[in-house]
Amino acid sequence: MALIKWTPFPFVDPFDDMEKGLDAWPNFAQNFTPAIDVYQNQDSVVVEAPLAGIDPEKVDISIENDVLTIKGENEKKSEVEDKNYYRKEVRCGSFYRAVQLPTRVEGEKAEASYEKGILKITIPKAEEAKPKMIKIKAKK
Repeated sequence: MALIKWTPFPFVDPFDDMEKGLDAWPNFAQNFTPAIDVYQNQDSVVVEAPLAGIDPEKVDISIENDVLTIKGENEKKSEVEDKNYYRKEVRCGSFYRAVQLPTRVEGEKAEASYEKGILKITIPKAEEAKPKMIKIKAKK
């Protein structure tokens, strides 16, 4: 009877492509996908995304066919000078997020604000998407 080497992953050798995985590691740290909260009230759709540490001037927001797109770049530099030791680190990356809005909106009237690391986008609903109140006319 021949001995067969046991592998915990029958289809993939965990050590194959290790070099590729290590080369790709910095990309995981540099690129990220921000979480997005989407909710609505009677007149508008509100989108909030935590973008702490990102310059709001480097963030682009667009709305097309009721799809909101947020994309941007961040660059963070840090320098430490202590005794005879000097270090300079630069971290940069980008992000992109597109989300289908839950109802028809008037994208050209959208407003965005940035406070305490939170990007808040308020988009008015289109008139046909707003709830209509209908009065009942009773005949006497």
